[in-house]
Amino acid sequence: MKKVRSFIVGSAILTVATGAVMSSPLVTFAQNESAGKGGFGQRARMHRFSGGGAPLISIALKHRSELNLSNEQVAGLEKIRTHYQDQSAPLHQQVRGIEGEISQLRQQSPANLIQIKEKIEQSEKFRSELRYLREEALENGKSILTAAQKDQLKSLVGSEHREFRKRQGPTPKQS
Repeated sequence: MKKVRSFIVGSAILTVATGAVMSSPLVTFAQNESAGKGGFGQRARMHRFSGGGAPLISIALKHRSELNLSNEQVAGLEKIRTHYQDQSAPLHQQVRGIEGEISQLRQQSPANLIQIKEKIEQSEKFRSELRYLREEALENGKSILTAAQKDQLKSLVGSEHREFRKRQGPTPKQS
């Protein structure tokens, strides 16, 4: 029984420690820098069709005239965007609440690692659902666009990304 308890506590400590270290802004920035992504690597990657779910639908709607979107395409993209926002808003709120609970649990001395682990797992379920909803919205949005519009959208996103990076200034040199 002691071995099982030790294993559970050890696993919880390792999970929390790893999560705390990996989610720190410094580590995230360092990982992005080492991958050549700059401090905004996740956001930059999100602008690809295969990526983590950028606001591609919003970008397409912003550039509706350049993409020659029909009224039906605009209405379809707006419907997808609204549906995604309606579904994701409560999930984002849940994640924020759980993260607040985790923060409160960390403040206790000693921290209840079992509760912290449960909250982390609960949060990850919501994050997983958010990720799926994002992918679903992207796929639905892509199905509305023609192949030429998809190619043009990729080009527009690339130029917007380059403009954003110019405004941010040069990224620090790697050693």
